[in-house]
Amino acid sequence: MSALSRRDFLALSTSAAAVGLAAPARAAMGPNDKYDLVIRGGEVVDPSQSLRAERDIGIRWGVIEAVQETIPAERALKSIDASGKLVMPGLIDLHCHVYPYGSAIGIPADELVQFQGTTTVVSAGDAGVNNLAALRRFIVAQTRARMYAFVHIANNGLSAFPVAELYNIDSAQTEACAMALAENSDFLLGVKVRMSENVIFKHGLEPLKRGIQACEMCGWPAKMMVHIGGVESKELMSQILDLLRPGDVLTHAYSGAPNMSNVFTNIVQEGKLLPAALAAKQRGVMFDVGHGGGSFDFTVAEVAIPGGCAPDTISSDIHVFSGNSPGIPFLPNVMSKFMTLGFTLEQVVAMATTAPAKIISRAPKIGTLQVGAPGDVAIMELVEGPVSFVDTRNNKRDGKAQLKPIQTVINGVPFGRPYQAPFAVR
Repeated sequence: MSALSRRDFLALSTSAAAVGLAAPARAAMGPNDKYDLVIRGGEVVDPSQSLRAERDIGIRWGVIEAVQETIPAERALKSIDASGKLVMPGLIDLHCHVYPYGSAIGIPADELVQFQGTTTVVSAGDAGVNNLAALRRFIVAQTRARMYAFVHIANNGLSAFPVAELYNIDSAQTEACAMALAENSDFLLGVKVRMSENVIFKHGLEPLKRGIQACEMCGWPAKMMVHIGGVESKELMSQILDLLRPGDVLTHAYSGAPNMSNVFTNIVQEGKLLPAALAAKQRGVMFDVGHGGGSFDFTVAEVAIPGGCAPDTISSDIHVFSGNSPGIPFLPNVMSKFMTLGFTLEQVVAMATTAPAKIISRAPKIGTLQVGAPGDVAIMELVEGPVSFVDTRNNKRDGKAQLKPIQTVINGVPFGRPYQAPFAVR
């Protein structure tokens, strides 16, 4: 046998590792084998399988092994009684800020789990080139929730408060950003840029152009996540939309925040949807909610959605400040607001599971309860009855139901305390 070169050996090793990640080996269960955990009696809502029915879910070795009408009690080492509750895939938050200690607004992802039902989170530009390695090594490595990130086009990420990170355009170094993308393609999704006037000052399209250039230089199809809300001018808003490529993410899509002159310059202007917004949606730009503490306006959504710009993904933009804001942007609450806007339960669950999973496209079978998927499950209660919701501009809307998290399971293990006692693992 001829000796392998070092390059050949590394290529083979990498291929083998990729196969292992894509299709984890599972031994067939024998008649006497037991599931590590069975979630029984709940109403399963899994848009990836067009499934809404009462089912038991059996998890073994951290992987979903069975979704059946009934799993005998004796087959479970532990069980959760989810009777009267909704059982859905672990939620995926495409836009949150989960870089504590490295960002001025970061919150630990694992502290959010019991309040959000999130098993996968995306750091939306918390880190730039200068502090990305610390995010990966010291935060991601010790976080039980699965974590990905958009790297900020500004070298120092979102750490530059109170002076925004792109007042000095020299902080946006295209080549350095492209290199970070190339070196972290398993973890990064693309580049984040905030295009509000109070962030980029008078730099116009330049920050976005540099972000796109970094994506196109890195060697893989990296995406942009573009933050809007209070851009400098009405014309600039349309120009931003025109630059976005299919697959790029427009976050804070329904922001009503004004610019520094108190002028409304977002996708709805003078009560009408911008033609550039509809054109962007039609060519495949992804519209993300990114509620946060100042970035969701019912009156914008109520024009944009019937105009053809419905959200593709629902995200929280949760961080240390927004979590204490009147809009309460925890992910299940934001999902509930969109049910109030006329979306079905299945639709809002899809927007927080299967849709962001496609954008992430890194781990097989996240955002689903299919057999072979990671054992990530969110158990929720749909509380029916009058409820009032408020957006980030103090507009109120009355709803008829609200999602409340009860218990989250990550890789087959119940995570954190149940949100409402006496619900417990037995």
